[in-house]
Amino acid sequence: MVIAYEPIWAIGTGKTATPQMAQETHQAIREWLKKNVGEETAQQIRIIYGGSVKGSNAQELFDGADIDGFLVGGASLTADFQAILKAATKPKP
Repeated sequence: MVIAYEPIWAIGTGKTATPQMAQETHQAIREWLKKNVGEETAQQIRIIYGGSVKGSNAQELFDGADIDGFLVGGASLTADFQAILKAATKPKP
């Protein structure tokens, strides 16, 4: 299973959450999962970010411990997509 999170205020605006804001929200989702479906399941579920990911912000976002990937929109149609792919395939810090 994959859960995608996009801030309501980011939908269709081109605005992106700060890496800290995105990580905090993903962490809260993972904590909710731990409490409601169990630790093991919570760790197996991928939580991805979908709020205007670009090549310029992908690495910082992906460095968040609970951000497991991206739901890429318009950037998937540009050369920026390569930078996003590169960021999402690097090992976590």
